[in-house]
Amino acid sequence: MSFIEVNEVSKTFRVSKRSAGIPGMLANLVVPKYEKKRAVNNISFSIEQGEMVGFIGPNGAGKSTTIKMLSGILYPDTGSVRVNGYIPYRQRKEYVGSIGVVFGQKSQLQWDLPVIDSFELLKAIYRVPDEVYQKNLKRFMDMLDMSGFINHPVRQLSLGQRMRADIVAALLHSPQIVFFDEPTIGVDVVGKETIRNFICELNAKDKVTMLFTTHDMQDIEKTCKRLIIIDKGSKVYDGLLSGIRDAYGTTRQVDVEFAQDCTVLPIEHVEIKELDFPSGRKKRFLFESREVQIDSLMNSLLADYAIRDLTVSEPEIEGLIRKIYNGEVAQ
Repeated sequence: MSFIEVNEVSKTFRVSKRSAGIPGMLANLVVPKYEKKRAVNNISFSIEQGEMVGFIGPNGAGKSTTIKMLSGILYPDTGSVRVNGYIPYRQRKEYVGSIGVVFGQKSQLQWDLPVIDSFELLKAIYRVPDEVYQKNLKRFMDMLDMSGFINHPVRQLSLGQRMRADIVAALLHSPQIVFFDEPTIGVDVVGKETIRNFICELNAKDKVTMLFTTHDMQDIEKTCKRLIIIDKGSKVYDGLLSGIRDAYGTTRQVDVEFAQDCTVLPIEHVEIKELDFPSGRKKRFLFESREVQIDSLMNSLLADYAIRDLTVSEPEIEGLIRKIYNGEVAQ
């Protein structure tokens, strides 16, 4: 059995529906009208212990609803959810001690208290043994360079400092799984890199299972090998991050700088563009990987022409995912 198992899960909400304006509001008070909205539609996936998985999709795709079912806040209408042997919504009290949650836009720290006081409070809430607490606190403070602000009130921290403190707060009780929701939102480049390195090191050494929900693809690319994409409540992709290019990014691009002006003869299934007209020394070759073998194309060009420079480009992951969201590629 996998560490996380989601089996044919669906969740529907009843949403209030009324006409605009005061008349509509009054009519709705007398005879309320509702419509059903399917937030999650028959989703299934499994995650092994120690995996780091990106769980992404456009706004309204059903990501938050799924995470809330995994954390035990919501229950599914149909299907089943099991995490580390627990059914989250049925065994919530026993289950929550084994999970950590980091919300980029909502802190669990006490606003007016020093960071260390919030940590002490969480220690008491989770009943963390003092030896474990002290060990984790020292280790995480060193890894995230927090000694300079551990005694400062949370309201005085920068966003990057607060996010580091929030991440530590979610990990002090040594959870086996952590749900990250936009863990680097608003954080500067250096802060993002610090947080990502910390997450990767923690996963490598402690085998903590991690699930990321984020709109920053750099978070996913720097930390996860596997990606789950959902859209309109349904799963549209589940596989290796690198597999996105194989599944959706079939267009390839080769930019060539020739040693001298030349005219390239047409090549079947390849579109040729001039990059520095009228000299003709730089050209771009565009083709579908299913129709043209890149090795054959390069060998042909090198055999027939004098080439100064050659660059092969693959489509960016972020661009492909944007196209998936916009419905520009077949799913």
